[in-house]
Amino acid sequence: LSNYLRRCVEGNRHFNLAVGIKPGTLSNGLKYSLATGNWGDQKKAMSSTAGVSQVLNRYTFASTLSHLRRTNTPIGRDGKLAKPRQLHNTHWGLVCPAETPEGQACGLVKNLSLMCYVSVGSPSEPLIEFMINRGMEVVEEYEPLRYPHATKIFVNGVWVGVHQDPKHLVGQVLDTRRKSYLQYEVSLIREIRDQEFKIFSDAGRVMRPVFTVQ
Repeated sequence: LSNYLRRCVEGNRHFNLAVGIKPGTLSNGLKYSLATGNWGDQKKAMSSTAGVSQVLNRYTFASTLSHLRRTNTPIGRDGKLAKPRQLHNTHWGLVCPAETPEGQACGLVKNLSLMCYVSVGSPSEPLIEFMINRGMEVVEEYEPLRYPHATKIFVNGVWVGVHQDPKHLVGQVLDTRRKSYLQYEVSLIREIRDQEFKIFSDAGRVMRPVFTVQ
């Protein structure tokens, strides 16, 4: 574009952006990036990011699903460290313990298990309103000297209020979720020792199905 403008100035001609801008610049760049997997300027191939786009595996339905749910640990492949490649106890039900490539990427490239689910997220305001109507005292009105043993309530890591009868409140919220009035992906955690009730409804949480045991 700069060369075209310079020529127009030197030749005393009017600017015409439709002539000066090449119409296929963006299209050709996207085609090259999708075809090779190297995202960046074609002329600067050394500085571009490799492996961003890949050809989807279509051998079987299971292999396609596995390819779509692949995770990559951003650690150098050259190191021979064993710890990052080993399975961890917290991976139970979330990461497949068997499927991983051979060679340098062994243990660094993992696959989510078949029943694993990543939360999409839901708004937390209706849930806070529900708990206020069930006797929750908002944190702005809380007096620690009057209620020293009140249970703190956290929603997505933010302290929103306290409650005098946490067992009753947890039961009501749990019953609301089981009746599908509340999103099934909302996580409810009551820590009796720390006197805390934690609720998570944000996106990006890795979850697995569990049985309801009374």
